[in-house]
Amino acid sequence: MPVDALWTILCFGFNGLYGTSLHHLLNVFIMNPKTQSILAYLGILWLVAYFGGREKRDTLSRYHLRQGLGLLVVAILVNAALNIIIMLLPALGTPLSLVSVVFLILMIFGIINAANEVQKPLPLIGKLFENQFSFLDR
Repeated sequence: MPVDALWTILCFGFNGLYGTSLHHLLNVFIMNPKTQSILAYLGILWLVAYFGGREKRDTLSRYHLRQGLGLLVVAILVNAALNIIIMLLPALGTPLSLVSVVFLILMIFGIINAANEVQKPLPLIGKLFENQFSFLDR
C-alpha cells in the first residue's frame, strides 16, 4: 500500500473536533507553506511537511523541502561513514562525533531562512540540492 494511501486513511479516519478530519485540521490551521518550510529541516518531520501540505505547497515550501531532504540525506550518509571509521579507529570517536554539530548548525540556518521566508541555500551543501528531487514539483 502506498504511503499516500496510508496517510489518507490516517487523516480521514480521524474524526476529532466537531467531526473535522485531522487532514482538514492540518491543512487549514497548521500546514501553510511557512510551516511546511520549517518542518522540512526537522528530520523525520520532513514526511509530515511533505504529505500534510500538498494542497498549499508553493515555491517557498518546495525549495525548503528540497534543502531539508538534501540535508537529511547528507547527514545520514556522513554519519554512516563516520560510524564505520569510528568502528575501525575508536580513538577518533570523540573528534569525529563533533561533525554532527555541523548538521545541527545547518539545520538552524535552514529553519531561520524558512521562518524569514527566504529562499537561500544552506551553507556548504545547499547548492547541490536546488534542482534535485523533481518529485516535489508534482
